Amino acid sequence: MEKKLNDLIDKALSRRKFLAGAGTAAAGAMIIGCNDSTPAPTTTPTPTPTPLDIPDNDILNFALNLEYLEAEFYLYAATGSGLSTADALSGAGTTIVPQGIVAVPWTNASFAQYANEIAQDELDHVRAIQAAITANKGTPVPRPALDLTFFAPLAVAAGITNPSPFNPFLSTNAFLVGAFVFEDVGVTAYTGAAPLISNNAILSAAAGIQATEAYHAAEIRTLLVAGAAQTGDQTYVNLANQVSTLRGNISAASGNKLAAETALGTMSIVAADGNAIAFARTTDQVLHIVYGGASGVGVSKGGFFPNGLNGNISVTAS
Repeated sequence: MEKKLNDLIDKALSRRKFLAGAGTAAAGAMIIGCNDSTPAPTTTPTPTPTPLDIPDNDILNFALNLEYLEAEFYLYAATGSGLSTADALSGAGTTIVPQGIVAVPWTNASFAQYANEIAQDELDHVRAIQAAITANKGTPVPRPALDLTFFAPLAVAAGITNPSPFNPFLSTNAFLVGAFVFEDVGVTAYTGAAPLISNNAILSAAAGIQATEAYHAAEIRTLLVAGAAQTGDQTYVNLANQVSTLRGNISAASGNKLAAETALGTMSIVAADGNAIAFARTTDQVLHIVYGGASGVGVSKGGFFPNGLNGNISVTAS
C-alpha cells in the first residue's frame, strides 16, 4: 500500500511548473482571496464579486503579502529557514516561528521532495510578483511581519484539541493540514480577483498561477485522503475539515453568501460547485481570515500578520 501511495506522490511531483517564464507578467496577481470551496449541489453558477476600481499594483502588492506568507511556511517546512534578505526586500518585518524549528521530520523522501518543490514554487511567485510590480512602474512592498506560531490559536478556534498546541512543523501529517490552511484556500482566490485586474497581460499570467495553485491544493487534498485510506485513520482529514468549517464561518461573517466549503473525503477531493466551478472570496474576506477571524470594519492586523499587511489593501471594510 505504501508503494502505491509513493507512486501516487511521485506522479504528482512530476508535473510541469506552470510559472516557468511567467516573469514580469504578474504571476501572483490572483492570490488576493482565499478558497471558498462550497459543496452545495446547485446548477447555479457561482457569483463573482462586483468589479472594483483598484489599481493593479495594489492588487499585486496584496497578492505579494500572501505569497510572502506561503513562501515562508513552505521554506521553513522544507529547509528550516525562510526567505533571504534579498527576497524579503529592504525594510522587511521578522517572521516568528515555533521554538526550536529545524524542518519537518519527513517520513519518506517523496514528501520531502514535494515540500521542496512547492517551496520553490512559492519563492518563484514572490520573485515574479515583485518583478511585475516593478515592470508596472510600481514599488513592491517588503515582507510584513509574519507569525507562523498562529497555527496553534487557529487550531483552537477550529475546535482542534489534539494535538495541542497544533504545530504543522512537527510531522508530515501536521504539515499537510498546515498546507491545507493556505493552499486549499488559494484556488478560488483567482475567481475573486479576476474582475479586479485591468491589465490583460497580468490577467493572462494569473490564469497560469491559478493552475499552479490548483495543482498544489489538489496534491494536499489527495495526500490527506490517501494517507487516511492507507492507515484507516481519519484524524488529519477531520482536522482539515474543522479548518474548512472555520474558514466558512469567517467568510459568512464578512458577507459571503457561499461560505460553506466542500468537506474533504474520498468522494470529494475536488472542491467545486455543481457546475465544477470554483467559488470566490473578496479581498475583505481574505483579510478577515488571515487576521484571525476578527469581525467588523477596521480590522488592520492579527493572526498570521501581527502588524498587518503592507500596501493599500490592508484594512477590513465590512
